Amino acid sequence: PATVCTSVNEEVVHGIPGGKVLRDGDIISIDGGAIVDGWHSDSARTVIVGTADPEDQRLSDVTQAAMWRGIAALATGTHVGDIGAAIQRVLIRRVLKAPEVAQIFLTVGLLIVLENAALLMFGSGFRSVSTPYQTSSLQLGPLFISVPYLAAFAMSVASGLALWLFLKSSWFGRAMRATAQDPMAAHLMGIDADRMHMLAFALGVGLTAFGGAVILPYLTASPTVGTQFAVLMFTVVVLGGLGSVAGAVVGGLAVGIIQSLSALVFPIQLQNLVLFVVFIAVLAFRPKGMLGAAR
Repeated sequence: PATVCTSVNEEVVHGIPGGKVLRDGDIISIDGGAIVDGWHSDSARTVIVGTADPEDQRLSDVTQAAMWRGIAALATGTHVGDIGAAIQRVLIRRVLKAPEVAQIFLTVGLLIVLENAALLMFGSGFRSVSTPYQTSSLQLGPLFISVPYLAAFAMSVASGLALWLFLKSSWFGRAMRATAQDPMAAHLMGIDADRMHMLAFALGVGLTAFGGAVILPYLTASPTVGTQFAVLMFTVVVLGGLGSVAGAVVGGLAVGIIQSLSALVFPIQLQNLVLFVVFIAVLAFRPKGMLGAAR
């Protein structure tokens, strides 16, 4: 760890062996470290000796890298959300009043177009990113926690809380919920329903991109990677309860716990099989989900 020594009238009081005299601009090695900075007044000079603790320095680097990863993920979500808003305004809005089958055809067709466009631009290979904390872990007693997973969990909790506060406390959030419940009544109250639809779609697309950027340090991605997550997201929403933000959180935790525990007992290839058995059981005995309201 860095230490501090003081010299008075250029004579070292403590910290430097052999009576070494410090002068302006001197760089000397002490216990494997070096003086990296210094200043002096008329009567004394204070210098920082040694180098930082490697563990502390690594923790600082990991924290900074995770912070920048979060900022990059937020920027990604913002830009992709803007693209989602444009798509909603140009395409989705035209079929909102059409039969539901038309909406399904449009969104599935849009999925196929975007996937194939990504295949043409980036190819079918798997890609990932490299971060300073990619292989790091924290030890808590007998447990070792992967730093990339921990960072992704922390960012997901933060984004979930932010979404909940937005929907519950902000005017836009309340307007979005009012539009979802009764678009005509919301319009009569002065709410621009079309704008709320566009905002909701952009928010959903942006949060999806944010989540993808957050998990990329421990996952490989390809243009068709969304298929596996689409099935899991559907499972999460139905398990937790349609229309419930808290239910989505509980459903996500339940899916993660079921997958992790099943991998300890069964081959990893059967991980999703156990999940879907639980999913079918919940649908059979509690169709509204764990926290969903009866309709």
